[in-house]
Amino acid sequence: MLQMRPNCECCDKDLPPESAEARICSFECTFCTDCATKVLKNSCPNCGGEMVARPRRPLEKLANNPASTERVVKQGGCPQAA
Repeated sequence: MLQMRPNCECCDKDLPPESAEARICSFECTFCTDCATKVLKNSCPNCGGEMVARPRRPLEKLANNPASTERVVKQGGCPQAA
């Protein structure tokens, strides 16, 4: 099951479970759309994998399967992609 992390690892923008703005890689590194597309060029800075839209969990499922509350932020933000 996806962790559904609550924030962008680059800019720390809030990304609640219902957000259409979240992008993830296959390791669930999580970024906002702006950072993923404009800064990182859709390539995860942690693993090099592609980033895709994070699926949204139906609200009725969140009660028994809550999203993560652990915030992950890259120290110093994300470098510009080459």
